[in-house]
Amino acid sequence: MELNIQPLIDHAVEIIKSHKVTEQPGAYARWIWQNEQENRELGINEYGCADAANILYMIGKFPSEADERAGWVKTLQSFQNEETGLFHEVTHHTFHTTAHVIAALELFEKKALYPLKGMAHCLSKEGLYHLLDNLDWHDNPWTASHEGAGIYAAVVLNKEASPQWQRWYFEWLYDQMCPETGFWRKGDVRPIMNADSFAGVRKAPSVFPYLAGSFHYLFNHEYAHMPIRYPEKMIDTCLEIYKTKSWERLGRAISFAEIDWTYCITRSVRQCHYRYEECKDIVREFAKDYIEWLLSLDYKTHDGLNDMHTLFGCICALAELQSFLPGEIISDVPLKLVLDRRPFI
Repeated sequence: MELNIQPLIDHAVEIIKSHKVTEQPGAYARWIWQNEQENRELGINEYGCADAANILYMIGKFPSEADERAGWVKTLQSFQNEETGLFHEVTHHTFHTTAHVIAALELFEKKALYPLKGMAHCLSKEGLYHLLDNLDWHDNPWTASHEGAGIYAAVVLNKEASPQWQRWYFEWLYDQMCPETGFWRKGDVRPIMNADSFAGVRKAPSVFPYLAGSFHYLFNHEYAHMPIRYPEKMIDTCLEIYKTKSWERLGRAISFAEIDWTYCITRSVRQCHYRYEECKDIVREFAKDYIEWLLSLDYKTHDGLNDMHTLFGCICALAELQSFLPGEIISDVPLKLVLDRRPFI
């Protein structure tokens, strides 16, 4: 199999250009047209700016000149609340937005301007475990993972987490992985109704929200080179989700679901090589179907491609697929997944 994704990369470049809002380096909108609810922020936006940096890094067009890079850093840092140290945006929890912007700053080898005072209560073992124990694992594991994973990425990348704190974090997750499914959290994982704001409302219960939540904890493990407890079970469940089509829009939306599913398979396989050839065949099948669908879209009018954040998720999926299928997915410059550099998307 050989699939040429260069047209998709070229489209991404044009989308980024169309979302530039001022001459200030790094100033981008997340959307450039409204939805039916007319609740989109069409001006400069934390996700528009951070995602532009992420995409440009992955496609080999990251800013290289010192003055331009300094302008990007200034733009990203300007979103921080000096009093709390957090970054706020209406579509996501503040821990997600904070981690996402700090992760973009890391690409420039910079940190946030101010200490993350709004996360300080989580820097003790008691505070950390209180946060993790009380997330909404039962009904909303996907969105809850934005907090549980965001706290790690933000404080680690901003150099505010001790080695001992990081050990506490991974010890909790090791203990709390579900032995039946390989997802987090044990005792809670089951098919649930859960809305994916990037891919529409669910029609039937699925364990996919737990996969999507687990993805966020998995990329923290990958960054820290930490083992997961049940990689074989994660593989089993990922393959079952695909074969039973329990997340029916997988590969049919501009969303993060595709990188969530792909990454959970590819990175758990790296840890154990269980069902390796079958995983390779299934990922190859998925990649062909997904990429052919992407190539059929009109990038100038498709609403999912109007959203820089979901476009970022799409490019992440392509990067991981290209890496897992050597020589089968072609682009002029090989993609670099940002998660191979630092945690959080």
